[in-house]
Amino acid sequence: MNKFAKFFPFLAWIHELKDQKVLRADIVAGLTVALVLVPQSMAYAQLAGLAPQYGLYASFLPVMIAALMGSSRQLGTGPVAIVSLLTAAAIPSVVPEGADMVTYAAYASLLALMVGFFRFAMGALKLGFVINFLSHPVVIGFTNAAAIIIAASQLNKIFGVAKGPGEYSYEQVWGTVINAATNTHFITLVFAIVASIIIIGIRRYQPKLPGVLIAVASATFVSWLIDFGKPIEEGGLGGAIVGEIPEGLPDFIMPDVDFSAMNEMVVIAITIALIGFMEAIAIAKVMQAKTKQRLDINQELMGQGLANFVSGVFQGYPISGSFSRSAVNISAGAVTGFSSVVTAILVGFTLLWLTDLLYHIPQAALAAVIMTAVLNLIKIEPIKQAWKVEKHDAFVAVITFALTLVFAPSLENGIMIGIILSLGLFLYRTMEPRFTELSAHDGSTMFVDALENKLERCEVVSIVKYSGSLYFANAGYFEDKILKLIAEKHKCLRYIIVDMAGINWIDASGEDMLTRLLDRCSSNGVEILFARTEGIEKVLKRAGFMDRFGDNRFYNRRTNALRFAWRELGDEEAASKSPLKHLIS
Repeated sequence: MNKFAKFFPFLAWIHELKDQKVLRADIVAGLTVALVLVPQSMAYAQLAGLAPQYGLYASFLPVMIAALMGSSRQLGTGPVAIVSLLTAAAIPSVVPEGADMVTYAAYASLLALMVGFFRFAMGALKLGFVINFLSHPVVIGFTNAAAIIIAASQLNKIFGVAKGPGEYSYEQVWGTVINAATNTHFITLVFAIVASIIIIGIRRYQPKLPGVLIAVASATFVSWLIDFGKPIEEGGLGGAIVGEIPEGLPDFIMPDVDFSAMNEMVVIAITIALIGFMEAIAIAKVMQAKTKQRLDINQELMGQGLANFVSGVFQGYPISGSFSRSAVNISAGAVTGFSSVVTAILVGFTLLWLTDLLYHIPQAALAAVIMTAVLNLIKIEPIKQAWKVEKHDAFVAVITFALTLVFAPSLENGIMIGIILSLGLFLYRTMEPRFTELSAHDGSTMFVDALENKLERCEVVSIVKYSGSLYFANAGYFEDKILKLIAEKHKCLRYIIVDMAGINWIDASGEDMLTRLLDRCSSNGVEILFARTEGIEKVLKRAGFMDRFGDNRFYNRRTNALRFAWRELGDEEAASKSPLKHLIS
């Protein structure tokens, strides 16, 4: 069983369903999540620029596959706000001019296939660690900006006006505000406000109730009652509603598109694959801490990849793990992934027999669902905390935030620049590690920073410590520090002892620099010894460095290296005057 469970994770928990308590808990949790997922998925589909049914398609089989093939038992997969926004940013630039909704949806399905491929490949190749390249400041900056962009994109539906023209989101938002100032559809605005109040109120005072469903169901009933969606000339109020949703399950269809568009969507597909999965794995880790269940990041990547692939061939669009629905799932008592299977079945039931009930849903109510959902994504406190810890991190967060807003809807530009800044900041921080000359208080055997503690330094033998990896970006810095020390003591200096306890990694550039440095210094009468090399000893042996320069250059203790240096010098008078004399006696 364990052998097969590695490839089919659901085998690890399916036997638990024999317990009636577990089965009942999963059914209740699955039903609860479905009540949230149905209206949410329709809202997020519209955020992605798609008709509502495509959100339901993405919430059917893909949700089931993610639960069966992923390692997290309670992770709720499906359409999410940020991934929907990124989809909306990607598709318009590749669809042919004048394309209809079916063609637009086909390109969204192609994007899901690409996201699925990247995630599955990362998991299969055990590249889950790549997620770590998305630093916390970058994610915080991007998430805050994305939340604002998502909220702003719903303003036209909340006020019942046309979206403003313009290439960039800020231009469209300004145009929408201008339109709203003179042409607001009052009843539409009321629907949005009341739905928001219901959702926020229930979330705060009765969190166990399906607030989203209650708000949307109430708005739908009132919409039907007052003919909200009927045109004004026919005696209605002329409001925007969901309208007719095709009945039936999605067909298995490979996207009928120009596959050359994949070249233009690669960056956004990778962005969705990383950002979406980061959101998924963050909530999965939180739930793991509560349930103590095993979480395999690479298996989760493959599960999420397969779910996206299934979404792509069954008329869906890119999906990911959801913070809100996962929280609902675990709080409702979900024990195994079967709860998500139940959710998927209920979505399928809705597609088969309940689509008529969705006809009168006001677009404003769905916009309210999105607006209230993204409120939780706007968090300023982490940026403030980053400023307290390291101002450079806060700077990266703010720059990512600002550029994401400016470049929207091309969101990938903002996050890519953020990643580059974050990696550049890492290189900057490691280019000049701490390099100190050591000494000791008279009578003490503890080595400390000579400059910081205002201690006398030995002019004949210097002990230095380097704290950091020795690689291509800082090898030159290390070399410059050694040569500067030699220049300062050029008349007397004969030995330099390098304490290497703080070096846990060295690359080819670092080893090459050490080789050249030892040759250069030896030819000028200064010998370099190494102490406490345990962290990189294997690398130096494998490179032949230790064989080339001899065992008498390497010591397990600094005092041993110091005694060797004085024996070689044979200058008892100089040794007696050294501030390190008590260490060599």
